[in-house]
Amino acid sequence: MGSIEQTILVTGGAGFIGSHTAVQLLNEGFRVVIFDNLDNSSVEAVHRVRDLVGPKLSQKLQFHLGDLRNKEELDKLFSQTKFDAVIHFAGLKAVGESVAHPRRYFDNNLIGTLNLYNIMAKYNCKKMVFSSSATVYGQPEKIPCVEDFDLVALNPYGRTKLFLEEIARDIHRAEPDWGIILLRYFNPVGAHESGKIGEDPKGIPNNLMPYIQQVAVGRLPELNVYGHDYPTRDGTAIRDYIHVMDLADGHIAALQKLFTTENTGCIAYNLGTGQGTSVLEMVAAFEKASGKKIPIKLCPRRPGDATAVYASTEKARRELGWKAKYGVEEMCRDQWNWAVNNPWGYGCQSKP
Repeated sequence: MGSIEQTILVTGGAGFIGSHTAVQLLNEGFRVVIFDNLDNSSVEAVHRVRDLVGPKLSQKLQFHLGDLRNKEELDKLFSQTKFDAVIHFAGLKAVGESVAHPRRYFDNNLIGTLNLYNIMAKYNCKKMVFSSSATVYGQPEKIPCVEDFDLVALNPYGRTKLFLEEIARDIHRAEPDWGIILLRYFNPVGAHESGKIGEDPKGIPNNLMPYIQQVAVGRLPELNVYGHDYPTRDGTAIRDYIHVMDLADGHIAALQKLFTTENTGCIAYNLGTGQGTSVLEMVAAFEKASGKKIPIKLCPRRPGDATAVYASTEKARRELGWKAKYGVEEMCRDQWNWAVNNPWGYGCQSKP
């Protein structure tokens, strides 16, 4: 680390991965400015981050309510603070919703990011860590997924991630002084071990773990398992689940690389465990952690869902010195701890 405190802009920092990363950044001595429109997140998460890091470190955290599509807001933000780097989480992320409302996704994810690049260039802040996704691998021909695979997108959400990766590569080609690290997340789950922050999706969850969690606390009657005739060990789809705290540490590792390497370029890294877990295995692990029975309903496959996707994590280990520390047991333990303490997420309802 340099001797001066570096200031990091975290877009979407009130969201699930953003809030956990903000905690780790503050603990590592960075100053953090969160910029979030609270479209799918809660300002309560920011208050909890302050609680977690304590009064001294929370002085290094600022929160701005704002939208990346508003150029004036962004310009004002950059004119007031000199940022050393940006971690860009802000974006909509539900596959099904993106199919129904593609324009909303292109507007939010693409236009917002282009505005961000333009303002960064104007204020000469040219280091970015970008939230990409394993969706850029589509239905991979073989597994594990390696970073140099051909990229395809199966839905508008995935296309926004793919377009934004291409845009990052084009910007770097034209202006080589940019350093951009694209982090392809696999399936982020779990929560901070304190149980103070976690995932709190609005509406019916799109991802397996928050769905299981809401069934376990009695908010939803049963878990829909989409597809039970896949050619896998138990017929259900296989994914690479990664603990959100491991993911947060991956962002710190990416930042360190941007700050310590000359000419980082534009590079992609997978962040996963390298292990595949089936839907039913995850349900069993969660039942064990929570002591609750999760009623399931077997449903037909969803269009566009891949059979099995997991990461090769060799490149991140080699070049970022990062490797996932937590297994499925810890993911379920921490997710359940968050659920017990916050059955209604950040909402104000009392415990059941």
